[in-house]
Amino acid sequence: MMANTVDAIAKVETFIISIPRETPYLGPLKAGETINARGYLVRKGNRTIYPSTDMTLLVRITGESGKVGWGECYGIVAPEATKAIIDDVLGPVLIGRDPADAVVIHEDLYDLMRVRGFFGGFYLDALGGIDIALYDLTGKVLGVPVSTLLGGRRHDTLPAYVSGLPRATIQERCDLALEWIGKGYKGIKFAAAMSDEGIVAEMAALREAVGPAIDIMVDLHWKFEAAEAIRLIRRLEAHNLYFAEAPVQPENLEGQARVASGIGVPLALGEELRTVFEFRPRFEARAMSIVQPEIGHTGITEFVQIGRMAQAFHMNVIPHASISIGIFMAASLQAASSLQNVPYHEYQHSVFDRNLAYTTGDMACSGGAYTVPTGAGLGVEPSEDIFRYVIRRQD
Repeated sequence: MMANTVDAIAKVETFIISIPRETPYLGPLKAGETINARGYLVRKGNRTIYPSTDMTLLVRITGESGKVGWGECYGIVAPEATKAIIDDVLGPVLIGRDPADAVVIHEDLYDLMRVRGFFGGFYLDALGGIDIALYDLTGKVLGVPVSTLLGGRRHDTLPAYVSGLPRATIQERCDLALEWIGKGYKGIKFAAAMSDEGIVAEMAALREAVGPAIDIMVDLHWKFEAAEAIRLIRRLEAHNLYFAEAPVQPENLEGQARVASGIGVPLALGEELRTVFEFRPRFEARAMSIVQPEIGHTGITEFVQIGRMAQAFHMNVIPHASISIGIFMAASLQAASSLQNVPYHEYQHSVFDRNLAYTTGDMACSGGAYTVPTGAGLGVEPSEDIFRYVIRRQD
């Protein structure tokens, strides 16, 4: 081992994981939606491409001691791109580095490509997966959870809101919402991309079904022009909307600010953003009041910086949760547990529950709340079973 290191990095590996599922993410296929030869489908409701499987990218960093740190990053489309960035660019320059220098390493890796304009997209996703693995390895070597490395744990549990009601009709989605409320959950979010019978009609039906005490959120999937979004959200406010998410295109900062100032409920943004540099102008413009970092994009270092900045701007953090096998979910819970202003964490039940079997540890979500893992590092690891879903897709 190199002098003055926790455990010098000896090897960096990546694995594309693709877990089959009967019903695609967000719910059954609608008219005109098909799965193509590469396993993708485009949702007509928001013109966005999704995989028909639960697809992700795992990162394994091995130290000279033989200890292993696990990371995971956003890999639901073209995971080969992120894999190649890590295998060809990032992994080789990490050899010999000290994983305890996670923040310094993140800054160094960011600098590698910043002059070429790679301050977003697949490159930052790759940095996020590396970053999570570094924290995991450091925590394991030191025998402490990641939350300790971040300054301490404030929350052993985090309230979870149920995200998505993957059923075909409003009535079926209302029935599913009632099932989750019966299990102890107090927040429900529905997807505008799936509301073929009308967004306002769906909101009204859900409110009538669940009663006045449940928080209802809506994901608008970047569908609207700012004035359209304001008009729609004001109609939803009549049914006591908890927050509106992503009403206009993510690059439309001016439109985001217009919507935020023109509605009477919190606006939530940020799942597609990766750095404090992208969040900062939105903080300054008061373009939202709820911040939604997705740790599969940001990694832990940026997630925490974004969370601390949100606190300085008196905004809440409600982390986003995407398709994963649970490794970056554990990272999100660890990081969120160190922040003050976290009223909820998103719960993608159709992903989290089925894939929890592929991790070890005490991470869980039940009775309306997540249990933050208690073990060293992330507190979870991939089980051996997950590696039967490793793929290398060929053109």
